Amino acid sequence: MNKARILSLFFVFVTAAVGASAQEWTQWRGPGRDGTVSAKDTPKAWPEALQRAWRVEIGEGYSSPVVSGGRAFVHGRRDPEEIVAGINLADGKVVWEQKYQAEFKKNQYAVSMAKGPNATPLVVGNRLFTLGVTGILNAWDTATGKQLWTRDFSQSIDTSKLFCGTSASPLLVNGRLVVQVGSDIHGGQILALDPATGKTEWEWKGLGPGYASPVLIEVDGNQQIVTMTEGSIVGLDGKTGKELWSALFPDEWHENIASPLWTGTSLIVSGPRQGTHAYTVTKNAGKWQATEIWKNPDIAMYLSSPVFGDGLVYGLSEKRKGQFFALDAKTGAVRWTTEGREGEHASLLLTPQHVVFLTNGADLIVVKRGTSSFTVERRYEVAEAATFATPVLLGSNILVRDATGLMLLTGK
Repeated sequence: MNKARILSLFFVFVTAAVGASAQEWTQWRGPGRDGTVSAKDTPKAWPEALQRAWRVEIGEGYSSPVVSGGRAFVHGRRDPEEIVAGINLADGKVVWEQKYQAEFKKNQYAVSMAKGPNATPLVVGNRLFTLGVTGILNAWDTATGKQLWTRDFSQSIDTSKLFCGTSASPLLVNGRLVVQVGSDIHGGQILALDPATGKTEWEWKGLGPGYASPVLIEVDGNQQIVTMTEGSIVGLDGKTGKELWSALFPDEWHENIASPLWTGTSLIVSGPRQGTHAYTVTKNAGKWQATEIWKNPDIAMYLSSPVFGDGLVYGLSEKRKGQFFALDAKTGAVRWTTEGREGEHASLLLTPQHVVFLTNGADLIVVKRGTSSFTVERRYEVAEAATFATPVLLGSNILVRDATGLMLLTGK
């Protein structure tokens, strides 16, 4: 069989596989916003090797791809513009691309960082929402790329002190688009907007944002939006935006980056200087409060957000230049850690049988769940450039963003 015929059959296989398994991965860290991947979207068996089906240049940035309706949507940057694109999953063809001016002056301390974007887009129905590093929020038509509306929060963004740019990924709560913007100079805002028009429905004001993305939790039948500011954890009523509770979580560099993790009974938060803490969220005498139940200063998450399964919190601590770990969610006791030097960052996904780590050094590591020690099943090198974005599992295929491109990998 000639080479052209082999490549043709390979393309048909990839196209069929993507079409059969394409999931709705419409927001930061997936459907549950917690890194959990369903069985149908997980490889039945992890292959010995991965090969690249396609790769397309999309510009720099740390924003993760999202997937809906057989397309991947990405937010990138070709300075001084930010780029938004819809890409056909089957063949990597750019179906549409839009760009807009977003001049951005980096913080003096962020020498090695790209200029974003950092926040992961959100897909709701036929609308794609992107939030850029300068605080420009756009709504796009997913089919055509037409801009539907825009809100510009750039006047509240100031990088002259410690803030390094907008990073909180938008989410949908009770039919409203929720965004967190602001800076340490001008303070922070959390707003709920009408997705159809961008009109403000409610607004919270407080400390400037951290870099974590807000999450939605349910406590005793009450929906709460939980997020990090530059110096605290806050819980807002999901319907009204009223602040229900807050807890101090200071950091001298305002680097509250890891997204909060809700286990169903406790809230896990972490920072590079605070270590990892767990809180219960309860209502007593009509007042909500967050009460610390344990802390572990030896497990300190910096850039990486954890996952929860098997009664364990899995993640990457910044200690010893990067340690993978598993700790008991009820007590904070360490189940296992690696020796160190795993990397500056890792994106985590939780499949039914494995924890998947993608390091910024482009190592994709598949680790068995629920074990007494760190047990690797597969390890792959997936790119030639840095990989800070969360990958997307599409059954037997994996969508990976590197420093300037998006690629689809498939098993062989």
